Amino acid sequence: MKFRLHLYLILALSLSGCFVRLPTGDMTSGTSTIPPTLKSSDVTTPKEKTPLRVFCAGSLIRPFDELEKAFEALHPEVDVLMECHGSIQVIRHVTELHEKIDVVATADHALIPMLMYATTDAETGEPYAEWYIRFASNRLALAYTPQSRGADQIDEDNWYNIIPQPGVRLGIADPRFDASGYRALMALRLAEDAYTQPGIFNNVIQGRFKHPINIFEDDDFTEISVPGILEPKPDSGILTRGASIQLIALLQSGDLDYAFEYESVIRQHGLNWIKLPDAVNLGSEANNPQYNRVQVKMDFRRFASVEPVFKGEQIGYGITIPTNAPHPDLAAKFIAFLLGPEGRRLMEANFHPILKQPVCDQAPSVPPELGSFCPGELSP
Repeated sequence: MKFRLHLYLILALSLSGCFVRLPTGDMTSGTSTIPPTLKSSDVTTPKEKTPLRVFCAGSLIRPFDELEKAFEALHPEVDVLMECHGSIQVIRHVTELHEKIDVVATADHALIPMLMYATTDAETGEPYAEWYIRFASNRLALAYTPQSRGADQIDEDNWYNIIPQPGVRLGIADPRFDASGYRALMALRLAEDAYTQPGIFNNVIQGRFKHPINIFEDDDFTEISVPGILEPKPDSGILTRGASIQLIALLQSGDLDYAFEYESVIRQHGLNWIKLPDAVNLGSEANNPQYNRVQVKMDFRRFASVEPVFKGEQIGYGITIPTNAPHPDLAAKFIAFLLGPEGRRLMEANFHPILKQPVCDQAPSVPPELGSFCPGELSP
């Protein structure tokens, strides 16, 4: 991410006691070494760059940072302005804070139709988005460091017994703002079936929040209900943040022992991790029938006009251009760069799985510049 400095030269010179001395020449002879006044035609004004605002899920911050640099090198007339948040928060900047953003990339593709197709821009009367491309996946894992409590004992077969122990501090992204948060809740319930250990969810979650997260079982289906106010009890051993990426620094500082994170992020930061089985990590398309048996419902006023239900499925990242984007043509070029050879290389270099074949939703509405990424899906 670039930091832009505003230099106030005159103020800086005056504060430092410096001044500029003009040459005096021979004033008595009527000559002077003072240079002639510059004409406006003699001064070359740098051309102002076009800002391209890209908002992405926090788990994309590393590969998108490199993508920004590579895209700007290819398009020096463009200044990519990148911000990363929890996925729901990314969309809120468009639909609730009414910011004009060019590209939106979320860690859950289903958020785009749920929150952008279904919400109308008051200025234009159009939905905030009319299409998206699912372009990447990931896997959920449990991150830790060598200094984490129980680090010398934890493994892929006993992690669910270690993280609820007294004194162990566990980090989870807030499911009201970040997709990895509600996916962590799904994973804990899926672990009960994968390990044939009923009670894993209750041991880790129940009794640790001021307002409980409730779980409802019906035959082979489970619904997890998240309250509108979600605050861990003091000394509960659980800590939440609005974006999963914010938990990384707390792991590194020793303020957390474990955190549910995406595998790509864990590997980017060189952390230790417990690999979760495919039946739990939400990263396997073949396991979708199992994932589909769990869903998370938000009891959250912000979604009063939308059915806030997130169904378990393979993790899929989505990207779109809002209908009120200031620079839709440049945004399409950015997405094409991401999905092209160099973008794919940068994603893979940062351990982030990118789909061999992107999947387009509402393909007829996808910009023509991106049509080649939707083979067989666009209307003739």
